[in-house]
Amino acid sequence: MARPTNFVNKDKPNWLLTLIKENDQRVEPLRALRVLDTALPAFGGLTDGYGIPNVHSATSFIRTAVCALVSPESKYHRSKSLAKEVELALQYMLRIQHKDGTVDLLSTNFHSTPDLGFIVKWLVPEYILMQRADAGFFKTQLESLKTFLQRAGEALIVGGIHTPNHRWVVSAALTKLYELLPDPRYAARVEEWLAEQIDMDEDGQYTERSTYIYSPLTNRTLITIARGLKKPELYDYVRRNLDMARYYMHPNGEVVTEASGRQDKAAIGTMEGYYYPYRYLALRDKNGDFAAMCRMIEKTALPKVVSQLNYFLEDPSLWEELPAAKPLPTEYVKAFPYSGLVRIRRGKWDATLISSNPVWLTFHKGNAVLQGVRFAASFFGKGQFEGGELTRNGDEWQMARSLEAQYYQPFPKNNIPKGSGGNWQKLPRDDREKSEIQQLVSSVKVRETAEGIEADIEITGTDGVPVALELIFREGGSFGGAELLTASEKDAYKLESAKQGTYTFQGDTITFGPGRFEHRNLHLRGALPPLDAPAVYLTGFTPFRHTFRLS
Repeated sequence: MARPTNFVNKDKPNWLLTLIKENDQRVEPLRALRVLDTALPAFGGLTDGYGIPNVHSATSFIRTAVCALVSPESKYHRSKSLAKEVELALQYMLRIQHKDGTVDLLSTNFHSTPDLGFIVKWLVPEYILMQRADAGFFKTQLESLKTFLQRAGEALIVGGIHTPNHRWVVSAALTKLYELLPDPRYAARVEEWLAEQIDMDEDGQYTERSTYIYSPLTNRTLITIARGLKKPELYDYVRRNLDMARYYMHPNGEVVTEASGRQDKAAIGTMEGYYYPYRYLALRDKNGDFAAMCRMIEKTALPKVVSQLNYFLEDPSLWEELPAAKPLPTEYVKAFPYSGLVRIRRGKWDATLISSNPVWLTFHKGNAVLQGVRFAASFFGKGQFEGGELTRNGDEWQMARSLEAQYYQPFPKNNIPKGSGGNWQKLPRDDREKSEIQQLVSSVKVRETAEGIEADIEITGTDGVPVALELIFREGGSFGGAELLTASEKDAYKLESAKQGTYTFQGDTITFGPGRFEHRNLHLRGALPPLDAPAVYLTGFTPFRHTFRLS
């Protein structure tokens, strides 16, 4: 995979031309955020959506603008006015860079080495692109950016981190610096981080389980380190995660996010973040499975791959034709115990079972999405179901939870602490006798049917406890069979006993039921608040036993 020297004149494939055009469409919206008042300290910088100038907005502009400036296919190719704006943005970044070389993420992190790592990782390729395209034309931009990067390097070789993926972001940034400015301290610092070993479990997932944001990011950073520091053993981790991710894809190209431990938990996202890793290893390994994933991402999310454009402009070996694609997995039952997930897919529909989570089931059928099933009981303010470990029993997947609540007798007179003065906090409940002990045992069993899945819900123990089950759908579809409860609760529907319901979106329909509706108390005490999405409610009282089907 040698890099052609004359990369500007090499014929670009259609998918790359599409990304260049998409990048062009982002230039003007970013330009509109520029600070134009020369009297302001932030002159030349860019603001965020709150009107605050910041280094990340400036970096985003520089990335976008440079990719356009160096691409002959772009309408901004060699635009002197845009190049000048890049220089002003770089000057702004030099002014706000701290003396120690760090920068701030104004929403949360200050003097932040990790955020600096992200920025360096993004901007070193821009330096390379400008240098290759025309070092004379970009002379002032290269000088300013080099100064910023050199200062950044001093911070990256000593600074700390605070999340697992930051280790690999900082290491990738140092690797890119090492390629550009071969200071042995950069490589030495990477070795310190790598000594901790890569945080991958036996499922092939990284610690944060962040399938939309940080897992694909970690794949990209590990490839950068493997290439730059000649550590091919790191590719094995990326391969394992990419193999796993093939089973984390919904039929419509979205990615399963419910098990994430980060801000993308339950987010709606597609697979664009994986495109560079899949393409890189598809070509390197001649891997038809990975080539198939590239084709799928091109079909479902190609415009979003523009965020990785600098990878593809920097390395024309990635422009080569992919190997022959193998069929994507569309018929499977796969358990990922370390992530607490079971994935079931049968052609156009798929289901996800999730342990240790209030949302314990999702169901996708093409564009129609049941994005979560939850239930709760009014049991001492703690009856929101969150199942334990997923276990398999024959053709069923099971999870359960047991709760106990009690009342307390008078504190033993002879043990009342002196000076307690009736202070409740000084009379520990654990030292009181318990009475009227109540229990609630909830269980779920899920199995496949000929056309979908069915779930048994059983809640027993204390009798007469109100129960509410939520089927939470994605916004935008239409219901059949289910009835809107009141005009004031626009997203709350009921499904009467024995009735079947349907949810249709963009030509795809999920059928669900039978219903059950024994009371109108939907938002039980101790239950999680309703999501901002349409939900169909089934209600009853303990002992509660109900089976519903999805197809």
